[in-house]
Amino acid sequence: MDRIESCIVGPDEGRSLWQPLPSRGYVTVNLTPENMPYDTFSSGIQVLPPGCEVREHGHIQNHELVFVYEGEGIVEINGEVTKITPGSTVLFSRNAVHRIENTGTDDMRMFWVFFPPGLENWFEAIGRERKPGDTMPEAFDRPDNVEEVMAQMRFLPPRAKD
Repeated sequence: MDRIESCIVGPDEGRSLWQPLPSRGYVTVNLTPENMPYDTFSSGIQVLPPGCEVREHGHIQNHELVFVYEGEGIVEINGEVTKITPGSTVLFSRNAVHRIENTGTDDMRMFWVFFPPGLENWFEAIGRERKPGDTMPEAFDRPDNVEEVMAQMRFLPPRAKD
C-alpha cells in the first residue's frame, strides 16, 4: 500500500475565508490533517490590509510560526514591539501574548504554520466564505460567541489595559 507523503496545494485551492474586524482581509487554509497525511500542523496564508491587525491573543497549547513575504508592520510579543518587513520570521511560543499590525500602505501577506493544528478551526468559526477574485465585503464584526470559541480553542484573551 502506497502512502502519499507529499502534497501540492495551488494558490487558489485552499479553503479561503474573509476575516472580521480588526483583521479584515482573508485567510486561505492550505494544509490540515484533513487533506494531508500528517496530524502535527496546519498551514496557510493571511492577507492583512493596511491599518488592520491580528488582535492581541495567545495560545495555551500551540506554537505559531509566521513568515512575512509582502508588506510591513509591527509585531508585539508580551508588550515588546518589533518592526517586521518582507523576509521576517516570527515564532510565537505557547502562552506568548501577541499581535500583528500592518503599518504599511500595502497588504501584508504572511505564511503561517500552527502546531499542533487547529488555527483553521478558528478561522472557520469567525470567518465568512471567500472565493478567489471576490471583492472584499463590508467590514463585519466577530461572532457574538467569540469568547466561547477562544476558550474552546484554548486561546489566551488580550491583556487587560491599564
